Amino acid sequence: MLRYIVLGAAVVLTGVLSGCGLSPQYLKPEPRFSGQVSAVGQGQPVTVRVSDGRASAVIGTRGGLYANTSAISVQGASFLPRLQAETDAAVRMLGFTPMAKGSDNAQLDLTLTELSYKAVENNPLFKEAKLQAVFTLAVKNGSRSYNGRYAATLTQGYVKAPNEQTNTEWVSLVLSEALQRVFKDPAIGQLLAQ
Repeated sequence: MLRYIVLGAAVVLTGVLSGCGLSPQYLKPEPRFSGQVSAVGQGQPVTVRVSDGRASAVIGTRGGLYANTSAISVQGASFLPRLQAETDAAVRMLGFTPMAKGSDNAQLDLTLTELSYKAVENNPLFKEAKLQAVFTLAVKNGSRSYNGRYAATLTQGYVKAPNEQTNTEWVSLVLSEALQRVFKDPAIGQLLAQ
């Protein structure tokens, strides 16, 4: 009888350990701007640039027994085209004409400076993912300039480790929320309109 109990415990332990090894994920988030802004411009051209200012593409790990092999990565090239399109759309909604370049234009530079993902184990059965996105903004119009920092956080609970699709949705959500916060700032339109 004791032999069967020990064997059963070994099988359960093996199953638990094998379930703790998580593979890396490479996400391709799609940030969206869905906010409402007041049109204050009259079609003036604005040079709009977006960039990825993070030091690393790794935003965190999925946790588990071997956390160092469960890294979550987001390459700048995977989201910058979408971020550029959404930023251009927001600038249009403000009443301006986004341009790729132009030395005499007003300028709007949006940089992703932080994107993080942290798996937190509250108890063996329930975990949380805490995400944060931070954008910095530099707006210049002639001799006037304005700088801002905009952060958004997202906490999602889960029982089973989220797959790549779920994590992509969560990262897209936190990036989108941070983008909404950028363009909720009325100082941007006011400076560009001067």
